Amino acid sequence: MALKATICKAELDISDLDRHYYARHALTLARHPSETDARMMVRLLAFAHHADDLLTFTKGLCVNDEPALWRKSLSDEVELWIEVGQPDEKRLRQACGRARQVVIYAYGGRSVDLWWASLRAAAQRLKNLTVIALPEGTETGLARLAQRTMELNCTLQEGQIWFGDATTILTIEPRCLQQAEGA
Repeated sequence: MALKATICKAELDISDLDRHYYARHALTLARHPSETDARMMVRLLAFAHHADDLLTFTKGLCVNDEPALWRKSLSDEVELWIEVGQPDEKRLRQACGRARQVVIYAYGGRSVDLWWASLRAAAQRLKNLTVIALPEGTETGLARLAQRTMELNCTLQEGQIWFGDATTILTIEPRCLQQAEGA
């Protein structure tokens, strides 16, 4: 018998001072049995960073041709494709071919630098690709916030992110490894 996804609920208050976006989102996240709390929370952080009414979580790990999150137009075109982790070059090319804009949230400490060194030349040819590296330990701090029911706050300002709950606030300073043209 196959294991079922764990359902987590998050009330997420977002104050994005850079985009002037202020909203409260009631989110349901399905955590695949093979997904860690860290990866699930990085997905939630990516949602907060790009939040709008059309951004949705996908089936992700269950379906090979879907990202962690995406925003589709009303005509079903993929406007924004968001991956988390360290996807391979083939996955990056496929994503960039299907979406207007692709954003990768890479995490995993020092392995991010090794991953990026192996992909940098190929990635630079993908003009609609943005790659963001989360600082070492970010995913561990985020995983400590993971619960079945969460009340979270996220404030974004001038490249810094404050993410947490009533007792813990993480300060995250993502590093942009590549910025998409026109983004």
